[in-house]
Formats: sequence, C-alpha cells, structure tokens
Amino acid sequence: MTLNELRLESYRNYLDCSFTFDPGVNLILGDNAQGKTNLLEAIAYLGSGKSFRAQRTAELIRFGCSCAQLEGKVFSQEREQSLRWVLFSGNKQRQLWRSGVKKKTSGDIAGVLPTVLFCPEDLMVLKAGSSQRRRLADSVLCQLRPNYDAALTEYNRILEQKGRILKDRFENPILLDLLPEYNARLCRVGAVLISYRARFFEALGRQAGEYHHRFSGGSEDFQLEYKTVSTVTDPQASIDRLEENLREHLESHSRAELESAQCLTGPHKDDFEISLSGTPLKAYGSQGQTRTAAISLKLAQRELMKREFGEEPVLLLDDVLSELDPGRQDFVLNQIDSGQVFITCCEPGRFTKIGKTIRIDNGQLKNDN
Repeated sequence: MTLNELRLESYRNYLDCSFTFDPGVNLILGDNAQGKTNLLEAIAYLGSGKSFRAQRTAELIRFGCSCAQLEGKVFSQEREQSLRWVLFSGNKQRQLWRSGVKKKTSGDIAGVLPTVLFCPEDLMVLKAGSSQRRRLADSVLCQLRPNYDAALTEYNRILEQKGRILKDRFENPILLDLLPEYNARLCRVGAVLISYRARFFEALGRQAGEYHHRFSGGSEDFQLEYKTVSTVTDPQASIDRLEENLREHLESHSRAELESAQCLTGPHKDDFEISLSGTPLKAYGSQGQTRTAAISLKLAQRELMKREFGEEPVLLLDDVLSELDPGRQDFVLNQIDSGQVFITCCEPGRFTKIGKTIRIDNGQLKNDN
C-alpha cells in the first residue's frame, strides 16, 4: 500500500500544502520546528483517526482557524482509494469520508492506510513508565482490531465516570449506589481488552525475538511477558473467566479505592516486561540493549501488520536514525527495502541518496524533487 498524494489545510502549521510521494523512501528534510513531525502525524492520522502527540482534536488545528482538513489518495487493497478528514475546534464532531462515502468511525477505514511510527522516545520506551508501553501496544491493536478500539474507548469512558463517582461521593454519598453497576461494566469490557492484549503480546514477543536474535548475532534470548492484574493466571482464558478474575481483584481493592478516591485496579494498569537471557531489561539493560530491543519490537509490529493486511504498512521514522549508532542505522535501513517509508531528518548526511527528498520550511514545501 502507498500514500500517493496528501493535502493539508489549516493542519498544525500547514495553511494549505499539497504533497506527492514516492512509493519507496521519502526523506523529509528541514530544520527543527518546521513541520516535519507534523507531516508524519498527519499521515498517521489520515489512516487511523488518532494522533500520536495530541490529546485533543483542537490541538491539530492551525492557530486562529475553526477547522482543518486532511485528504489523501491511497493505493490499498488492490485499488485506488481516498481518505478525507475534517476536524473542528469546537464541540462539533469530526467528519470522515472514504472514497467519497461518509463514514461514522475510524473503524470503517481499518486496513486502508495502516502505519508504524518509530520516534526517538520509542528507543527508551522499555525504560519508561508503563503508560507509554500501554500506549505503544494500544496504537497497534487499535489498527489491527477495530473491535479492540471500540472496547478501549468504552473502557476509558466507564473508568472516567467511575473516577468522578469516587471523587464526588464525599459531597454526595448516594453516588456510591452506582458503583456496583460501573464495576460490573469495567470488568466485562476489561476482560475483552486483556484477551486481545494477551494474544497480541504473544505474537509480538515471538516475532520481536526473531529480529533481536538476528540483531544481536544470536547472543541474547529475547522474552516478552504480559503483566496484568494478579488474579488473572491465564490471560488467554475465556472472557467469562477473565471477567471473574477482574471482579475478584476489584473486590479485594474496593476499600482502598474508596479511601483514595482513585481507580486502583484493572487493565488500565497493564504493562509488559522484556527480558534478555532471563535478565529484566528495564532494571539491568544497557542503553544499547534497550535500543536494540525497541527496534526489534517496532520491526515486529510492522511484520504483524503486514501479515494481517496482506500489504506492507507505511513506515514512519521520525528523526530516529540520528539517535542510532552506524551499526543500528544499517540494521534498520536493511529492513526497509520494501514498502513505503517516510524518514524525517535535520542533517541529511548519507541519507539523501536513499529516496525522494522533500524539504519543509515553516509549514511549506520548499522544493519537491
């Protein structure tokens, strides 16, 4: 699959800019804060309806503008297709079209333009807090499984409502009567999330292990372990069994939740842990080992998406090569000999010869050759 054309109107620092892309490697050059990452964000948003940086839609709209538009022409699923998003700064719902037909949710465009993003922060995600690792996993699963995306949205909505009940119950104790219903719904939807995650992490760990074995010359054994609530002894058990496990854990924490006025248990606390030859990477891994493992995870993510959709997902490398030593640069570049790739870079150096060059200057296309 390839993104052939893209037009941005009032998106971030782009007022009105059109691009044409190469089906292979596209090198995006420019100084810092000129819009290179904004362009990658727009490509990812076009295919998923999600930003890897912004929490609110209004953040994506150019300052002083009431709406923004992203429109792209894609060759995917053996045919030409178009995607169009219109975003609004107020409470008005965003709008989506696929090949001229209005759609309701981002799930309606699953598989049209899947992307894999790799940025400098990902290189150290295995050393960071659990929330960043959950976000990494969720970003992949939401593209692979639209039902997971819907379940995650529902879980977060219920979790937010339960959190308000716990905080407001001091002033309005009658709210506690609602807790059993919210807990039951959290356990049911949470069981769905755990089921999806367990199978995903098993496949991701297996594939990443193959990349890491090649990357490290076979010197290290890569293992990924999914961490969820302690009462879940088999994350791949039935939904009913997982729901029961979550209920048990929630009941054991009910008093602590009331006292702290916080939601303390559930898959919103999930994590995963990487070990190399039995040694936990987060606690004992070197910077080089951590980066190698992170690269392996990203390449594994790309491979899983390729298997699912039958086509190479678009690969987005946001200034990541400059963070790697020559050996790791070569390993990454040797893995991208197929599919469409976008690479942002401030200092082109030896990368200027690997594909089409696109220069960005303050949200404008400086030249396109």
